[in-house]
Amino acid sequence: MTLEEEPPAGPVRRGRPRSEAAEQAIVGAVITLLEEGVPLTGLSIERIARTAGVGKATIYRRWQGKEELFVDVVRSIEPPDPVLPGTSVRDDLVVMLSSMRERGLAKRSALLRNVFSQMQLYPKLWDQYHRIAIEPRRRLGIEALRRGVATGEIRADLDLELVNDLFVGPLLLRTVLQPTADLSPDFPASVVDAILDGVRARD
Repeated sequence: MTLEEEPPAGPVRRGRPRSEAAEQAIVGAVITLLEEGVPLTGLSIERIARTAGVGKATIYRRWQGKEELFVDVVRSIEPPDPVLPGTSVRDDLVVMLSSMRERGLAKRSALLRNVFSQMQLYPKLWDQYHRIAIEPRRRLGIEALRRGVATGEIRADLDLELVNDLFVGPLLLRTVLQPTADLSPDFPASVVDAILDGVRARD
């Protein structure tokens, strides 16, 4: 399956000053169409432009194609990514998992649940979301763990990729596989404390 739609002939111009109002109108148009039940395959650039009240060229000046636009739309619906405090590895991990919890709750909404179920049917779109959203979040967790190793809070002999999976796994489980499971505000701290005791550096 593909969502590809050919951009206009010639180079895509990216240098013109961006209009925040136009971008908001375009993103809002996509959200409106999705809320009306239009599938991703039905969201042509022409239809989005007509709904937003802009020309197709206005969209192509800001996004190279529908995949890039859709990822920006999804990220506008999701809670923003966190800024880690850097005060301790525990503080960083609790903030990171609390942000995952907020995204998990957001994905229980009918709109995001529908969008994500459709996105995974289109490899190019899913790869774009993974590169722009998921990979930076994963790097954020690995960097927090590396700081923990540097400060002596986490053992230096551990595979940090695996350790990161241990922390994020329970949140992913309750978001993806058990969408009705408890995601209370204290759940992220409970996960961090349970796992941190096993990976903490010993005197």
